[in-house]
Formats: sequence, structure tokens, C-alpha cells
Amino acid sequence: MEDWETIRRLLQRTTLCAGLALMPLLVAGCSSSLHGWQVQTVSTPRLPLFDHALLEKEPVAIFGAPALIPLLGNEAGIETFLADVLAKVAPSIMVVEPREMFTRINRQGLTGDYARMRSIAEQANILDHEPLHKIGVAVGARYIFQPRLMLFTQHMTDRMSSPLFSVRLSQTRATVMRLSLQLWDSETGALLWSSIAEGTMQGEAISQDPVYFKDIVRVVLGSIITDFVNDRTGTKYTPIYKLLDDLLQTSPPEKEPKPDKSSPGKST
Repeated sequence: MEDWETIRRLLQRTTLCAGLALMPLLVAGCSSSLHGWQVQTVSTPRLPLFDHALLEKEPVAIFGAPALIPLLGNEAGIETFLADVLAKVAPSIMVVEPREMFTRINRQGLTGDYARMRSIAEQANILDHEPLHKIGVAVGARYIFQPRLMLFTQHMTDRMSSPLFSVRLSQTRATVMRLSLQLWDSETGALLWSSIAEGTMQGEAISQDPVYFKDIVRVVLGSIITDFVNDRTGTKYTPIYKLLDDLLQTSPPEKEPKPDKSSPGKST
């Protein structure tokens, strides 16, 4: 019995040491590039008479994203993420910021028109021309980006654990997202361009943090916009595209300057 007890304790000690040795590596990886991702896009060619350089001269607005009923709530804020992505991937494109766009719609009394147009878009995936034209004039943007959330799932799988201590050392967090993006001409009602992209993102971690929605939506939208500016009709994007991978990196909040405690009129 003593021999078995000695063996059990030795196994426990070995497992614990191995886990502790791996933890620094896992923790270091959580904050950098252990997020693996890939995005596959399918985009239409731009219309022959349309050049994306027009968006450098005339502003484009971004409507809120419709979503299927099971996904409702997840779509909130996608228009803001798209505005951020455009500023980094295609900074020459002029964008009416979503907050300003919604303010102009509300001030012009077009909230009902926007809601009805959005309801039609949820069912038919088409922006009705009459309200589209009125809203385009109100927000000062001839061109409109219309994103749409089609799929968003995530799950976690244990990969490394210690059954002796009931300790989980590592999990794989996987997320799948499918988004579409259309570009409309509010003056003519023409659909100028569209794209559908599906992205996957995985991360190894020992914390409880999932793969965040904002991360995968940034790289999926970034991939779509890269197709748009380069007139591509289908591409597989991975972290080797540094500009897209950098969309995952968020800068820490700037520290507020400390108040000057010196009395007015006195030099320091």
C-alpha cells in the first residue's frame, strides 16, 4: 500500500509541475498571436461604371446590420466596427460616422422611414429605393454600406487538464461568423457591389475569456473591405495579412494627465 501511495504522490507532483511549466507559455500567448483565424470571401465584381475611388470624393454612410431572429442582439454595433475598419484598411474613403448618421436621420424626422426600410431589408435583403433616397439626402451620403449578420457561433473545448487535481490547463475557444456587405447607390437605387465572407477564429487560453465578437467581426469586415478596394472576387485571408491581423490589436486606453497641483500664478 505504501508503494502505491508513493507512486500516486509522484504522479500528482509530476502533473502539477508540468502544468506550472506550461502556464507561462499559455499566458504569454493569450495576449498576442495565439488567436488563429482565417476568412474566405466571395465578392462580386464592381459595376463597370463604378470606381471605388468615388468614395474618396463623396461620403458613404453605414446602415445598421439586420440579423436573423436567433442572432438578434449580436448585430448591434457592427456599423461602428465597420467604420473603424474602413479608417484602418481604406482610410481615404470618406465615411459619415454612424452616430452622426443616426442623429441626422432623427433630426429630419425619418426614423419611421428608416425602420420600415430596415424591416424590408431583413426580409428581402433589398434597400427600398424611395426611403433609401430620402435618407441618403438627409445624411449627406449618396453611397450606403449595408452589412448583415448571417451566422455567429462559438464553443469551447478542453484540450489540457489534470484529472488528479480537477484542473483545466487549456481550452480551445472557436468562433464562426458569416457576414455580408452590400454597397448601394441611394440616388439610383442600384446595388453596386456585394460580398459574403465566413471567418473562423480559434484561441488557446487558460483564462475564461472567449474569442470576442469584436475581434472576429473586425477581421471578417477587414477581409471584405480588402476585396473591395482591390477588386477581388474571392480570397482566403489569414494572419499573414499583417494589416488585417493588426485589427485584433487594441491600444491600451490613454492615461489621463495628472492635475497640476501648483497654485495659479506660481511657477513650478
